[in-house]
Amino acid sequence: MARDAATTERLRNLISRIISETTTGDLTWEKQVGSAHRYARLNNNLLILGPDSPATDTGVPRYLFITPFDSPACIELNSNDAELGHDVTRLAETVEAATRDKPPTDPFALTDDFLGRLD
Repeated sequence: MARDAATTERLRNLISRIISETTTGDLTWEKQVGSAHRYARLNNNLLILGPDSPATDTGVPRYLFITPFDSPACIELNSNDAELGHDVTRLAETVEAATRDKPPTDPFALTDDFLGRLD
């Protein structure tokens, strides 16, 4: 689908904001156990970035998938995009650097904290 210049610029600004908030630590990315991507939450939206392979593996296309928690709408951008591909690749490199030493998590684990919120 073709995008107009204004939409492309809005998406570029969004990716720049995600990179900035990742760099400052304001946006936290997680890797789910056994998953091929990383995820984060931003303003009631789920961000999915993948695949989970080293940024030095330049032959692997990257993707950024964004979907609101309260809607089936979504956006998917990838590193093969002529206008935004470089930005998606830069985001993948930033997230990899920010999460390099973080172990995978299990967001579906039954913890005492989670169970306590159900009481």
